[in-house]
Amino acid sequence: MQPEQIIIEPVITEKAVGERALSRYVFRVHPAATKPSIAQAVGKMFKVNVVAVNTSMVRAKRKVVGRSIGRTAHWKKAYVTLKQGEKIEELEV
Repeated sequence: MQPEQIIIEPVITEKAVGERALSRYVFRVHPAATKPSIAQAVGKMFKVNVVAVNTSMVRAKRKVVGRSIGRTAHWKKAYVTLKQGEKIEELEV
């Protein structure tokens, strides 16, 4: 897979933005992506040194709209820790 296919989008939540102080960024990634492929993709796309990658699967949630019952999609989240002092300038607000 190409790096653009592995990294889908950055996660912008209060918790994810707070992690940036520790040089840790959160991304939504392809469900079949492995930790080494995620580290390589982030390093290649943003020109940074990746120290560690932690992943988790986000479960689908049940949603009720009127009389219809549906589910949100499940997806994979990756916490990427960079070398101390490095930043991804494109994601800084």
